[in-house]
Amino acid sequence: MNTDSGEGTAKEPARILVVDDEAAVRDRVNATMEEEGHRTHCVSTGNEALRALAGGRYDLVLAEIEMPDMNGVALLEEIHNQHAHLPVVMMSAVREISVAVDAMRRGAYDYLLKPFDKEQLRAAVSRALTHRLALTESQNYRQSLEEMVKARTEMLRHAMEDIEHSYDVTLEALGDALDLKDSDTEGHSRRVTAFSIALARAMGLPAAEIKVIARGAFLHDIGKMATPDRILLKPGKLTAAETKIMQEHSACGYQILRKIPFLAGAAEIVYCHQEHYDGLGYPRGLKGIEIPIGARIFSVADALDAMTSDRPYRKARTLEAAREEIRLRSGTQFDPAVVEVFLRMPERLWRELAVEIGSGKGLSSTDGLT
Repeated sequence: MNTDSGEGTAKEPARILVVDDEAAVRDRVNATMEEEGHRTHCVSTGNEALRALAGGRYDLVLAEIEMPDMNGVALLEEIHNQHAHLPVVMMSAVREISVAVDAMRRGAYDYLLKPFDKEQLRAAVSRALTHRLALTESQNYRQSLEEMVKARTEMLRHAMEDIEHSYDVTLEALGDALDLKDSDTEGHSRRVTAFSIALARAMGLPAAEIKVIARGAFLHDIGKMATPDRILLKPGKLTAAETKIMQEHSACGYQILRKIPFLAGAAEIVYCHQEHYDGLGYPRGLKGIEIPIGARIFSVADALDAMTSDRPYRKARTLEAAREEIRLRSGTQFDPAVVEVFLRMPERLWRELAVEIGSGKGLSSTDGLT
């Protein structure tokens, strides 16, 4: 036996299908393979070979090219289509190089020219089985690698979800801290977030984008942490200088959030939440679709909550009055497309959301809900 290849394959018997219409060839191949410790199954036609392959597992096929019912090349193509990783060694007495080249081109692993001796057969079989073993190991490794990648991807997804949840808990604490600082707007961040989510869903935005909008809405006033209390908590009207300082909260909030990759989208909403559709807002005077859609949605939600909540300097307005005011400002302060969707949404939805927040303020107190 040729010892420079296939030594490992002889340790475990291989199942070899022998296809030849000559009984003498089948017997000689069978005897040689038994000496090598392999198990053979011999058939005389291509159709018998296909039935055998359909009913059992084989590691190698030795097939004659010239057979009465189905020639070896046709059999080779069927095997290649149905058992892509099964090596086939073709056998033939035809001494034309073109026949061998055609067989190899169609997927044969090797070509044995008859009459062949035992050593030639052993060497060809050994090479083919080594090739089969390499393919199997490669396939198993690839499958194992794919399963490992899948498992680790799932672990990473869970880890990211846990991190994301931790971030959201932290952000919720920040929003609550801001509400505590400005008790006159208690619950505002939660209500305006719920309103923004409802509007975004009604507009058909994808879930991932709605999540970004929710975070931007909840953190829209985070920049007010840097606003002096004498201005933030002033009960009366602000001076021009104080108003200018108050308006810096959009840019301050953006600067706080922009360096956190997790909050990059939310930071843009925070930056633009005071922009107006007609370009007369601040801090950059953006206009129309220059303003992110999340900020345009938030603008309507924010106005709804602001108008229907009590403030030290005025009483809350009714939901009906707030809806009418938003309609009148369509195209100036607000995006007409967002306003159109907002006005189609049932009034009870806003009342129910306000009650769910549980603040005891806002829509529930101005529209007779308890």
